[in-house]
Amino acid sequence: MTQLPINARKEFIAGIFITLTGAILFSTKAIIVKLTFRDTSTDALSLLTLRMLFASPFYFIAAWWISRKSPPLKMNRRQYALLFFYGICGYYLSSLFDFLGLQYISAGLERLILFLYPSFAVLLNATLFKQKVLAHQRWALVLTYFGIGLAFFGEVYIDAGNPYFYLGSLLVFLCAVTYAFYLVGNGRMIPIMGAGRFTAYSILIATGGIFLHYLIRGDYSLLQAPAITWKYGLILAVIGTVIPTFLISLGMKKIGSNNAAIVSSIGPVSTILQAHYVLGEPIFAEQLIGTALVVAGVLVLGWKMK
Repeated sequence: MTQLPINARKEFIAGIFITLTGAILFSTKAIIVKLTFRDTSTDALSLLTLRMLFASPFYFIAAWWISRKSPPLKMNRRQYALLFFYGICGYYLSSLFDFLGLQYISAGLERLILFLYPSFAVLLNATLFKQKVLAHQRWALVLTYFGIGLAFFGEVYIDAGNPYFYLGSLLVFLCAVTYAFYLVGNGRMIPIMGAGRFTAYSILIATGGIFLHYLIRGDYSLLQAPAITWKYGLILAVIGTVIPTFLISLGMKKIGSNNAAIVSSIGPVSTILQAHYVLGEPIFAEQLIGTALVVAGVLVLGWKMK
């Protein structure tokens, strides 16, 4: 096997560390959301609105910069409609379901359920676009769903007194499904738009949906919210959203999407450890075994098969 040149190896190692940092920062999102719900009276939609209020200027600048440096976008009405659909699914509905679900279940379980989205993307591609499910993908699906099932039933035992446990789990499950639609859209739209432009535009479309939802609801108590609520919103936007988005995008450029997916599988482990030490959530055997199986399934899906 031919070794990479020294400069290429350094670039690859740098890409791994950049992606790893981005994945760990992304995993803080659930922790910050849980802390906000614990320390304030903020609801899910208000917190999501606050997050995008702080994050959207960064994506406006990114969209402007990319458009300035790239050739003019040439798309038909159907492609614009798909862009709108994927944006609404990926960062509006998905985020809303996620924040709603985090009101009722632990951060560790949320991250595990959410990590089903790569397997859902495989199933969606097979159903909608007749893509063949390969042998290694079948094994990945088996590992992933068995791991989730094991961790889920262990969590049921631990969280037996929570009347909203199944509702919270369902909401995060819907988050994973809607995000899988966005992931499928990546494969369809990036060849047309480019990765940076698709990400920035879809996030801005979702931001418009979130702001419109907040305005239609008519509850503007966020404007009188205490400073700690705005502080958490800023941290969530910058640390848990903007910085990891750009880090993982940069990491993908350096090491490729398959390797980035593999490195990002650290996410559930990072969330579980942070939830234990920051939120005091228990760690139990079924959770550890289930997490290992889920991560193994994602590794199998992300591994670049020769």
